[in-house]
Amino acid sequence: MPRRTFFSFHYDPDVWRAWNVRNSRALQPDSKVDEGFFDSSVFEATKKEGDENLKRFLREGLKYSSVTCVLAGTATWARRWVRYEIVRSILKGNGLLTVDIHNVKNTQGHASAKGADPLAQIGLYRSNGELYFAEWKDGKWVKYSDYTLAAPEGDLWFTPAANGVDQLSNHCLRYDFIAQNGRSNLAGWIESAAGMAGR
Repeated sequence: MPRRTFFSFHYDPDVWRAWNVRNSRALQPDSKVDEGFFDSSVFEATKKEGDENLKRFLREGLKYSSVTCVLAGTATWARRWVRYEIVRSILKGNGLLTVDIHNVKNTQGHASAKGADPLAQIGLYRSNGELYFAEWKDGKWVKYSDYTLAAPEGDLWFTPAANGVDQLSNHCLRYDFIAQNGRSNLAGWIESAAGMAGR
């Protein structure tokens, strides 16, 4: 049975690429295969209702998933709401992976430049005995601003490093959809991420 997977991506430049990746799983019947694919009008309407409503909308989208697959294009790493989906995925206990989609051609037949790993832009650090999320912003690590509570360390599926900021990418795998034949291998990559998280 395929995993219920939440796909996190930068909508405007990469939705066509993301749909192509998603459709590579289309032959595997799963009522939740569309998890994480939102119509842009719904997303934009929710965004206009304010940050808290958008956060609630994204949490609801993650609700029934066990894995979050970050589809990384050129600028995905810098997107606020992708970062929020990543942090909420960690808090939920989802398996996580990055799949680079920059070489998947868009509607004009163009690839794009490879971007940084979004999971390398979020990390965890210790302060006064508690664990907090950090994000890479303006060339430095800062406390993550969209979730400021301590992370429940006992609920994490990995053990963060004792010192400094431990990037999530240290605990998750990254793949290239084109170079590593994602059309055939995506389901296996997702299953591996689920296994790493004990899901």
